[in-house]
Amino acid sequence: METYDIDIGACRGRQRRLIEVMQNVGLEVVIVTQVEHVQWLAGPRYDWLFQPIAALTCEGALYLVCPQKPPETAAADELIPYQAKWHSTLRNDQRHESSRVLIQHLKNITRGRRLGVEFSSFGQHLLGLGASEYLDVEPHLYQLRRRKDADELARLRKAISGTAAMYDAAREMIQPGVNELDVFQQLQGAAVAEFGEMLTGTGNDYQCGSRGGPPRSRLARADELYILDLGPAFRGYFADNARTFSVSGEPSQEQSKAWTRCCEVFAIVEDRVKPGVSARALFDEVQQFLDQAPLGVFNHHLGHGIGLFPHEAPHLNPHWDDYFELGDVFTVEPGLYAPELHVGMRVENDYLVVERGVELLSQIPLELC
Repeated sequence: METYDIDIGACRGRQRRLIEVMQNVGLEVVIVTQVEHVQWLAGPRYDWLFQPIAALTCEGALYLVCPQKPPETAAADELIPYQAKWHSTLRNDQRHESSRVLIQHLKNITRGRRLGVEFSSFGQHLLGLGASEYLDVEPHLYQLRRRKDADELARLRKAISGTAAMYDAAREMIQPGVNELDVFQQLQGAAVAEFGEMLTGTGNDYQCGSRGGPPRSRLARADELYILDLGPAFRGYFADNARTFSVSGEPSQEQSKAWTRCCEVFAIVEDRVKPGVSARALFDEVQQFLDQAPLGVFNHHLGHGIGLFPHEAPHLNPHWDDYFELGDVFTVEPGLYAPELHVGMRVENDYLVVERGVELLSQIPLELC
């Protein structure tokens, strides 16, 4: 039986990889405040209601500033609690308080040293650390996060199994007259039942007869296609799979041809992708392939990495110039859209980059009905 508990060894391994970067760029301490980076380094996953901080020194010590009761398991050398609540009421000044506690404990370690911080979220409260210089460590963190460790892959696979359960439920209930809100409710329940716990996050597209969007109180029509783009997150790690359903169960000839064209993209991806291949070149090849479809346009990204955030590197997108790397987990989501298709369709699979190519992670039926 696979365990999804915090893997101290994996966290320590990620800390060591970050320390190697710190040594290369001359950083003496790294301070992270984003919950994704705190989880990646220390293990615990904190809700957005809280403001934890993790500090890693180049000597290999990790300090975790955590709300109220310290976690039972964490890859930290010292747990430093801060008061996130007063008499059960959440404080609105938690960032000030967690920063104050961190500075109090580490000012002798950080003063006059070069610190790596996340420029997008580094606040004024932490300036009291007294560093000689602050450098943006976010690009390095995002690069390091691309290679998924075994504990991360286990959670991603579990998240994908949640999508499989959701699509099983969708196939049972999608029919003319079904309400989008009822579909949303049932699919959330299916994922919760699969996980045995609350979701960290969910997908973004639940509308029928539309390219995407949140569910509405609206009834599905028989001639429509129902695009579901689902991304349930398990303990912080996001799946992302899209499937399209014929509401009537009888897709038109044009819809079937467009679906076949989209599905043929997966064979191209599975043939081309391996470490070192250009993601932008793959996008360009697929764009040309879908441009030759008899009906419909493809006018969005081909995919993206997934992990602790719904969209990560590699970007299968002409606006980036990424190259596939060993350990990447990424999506591929070809689509075709036209009024004659009753908006259109999108299908999406998840892959892991391995030494000789890719491994398909989403073993979920693709059929329109």
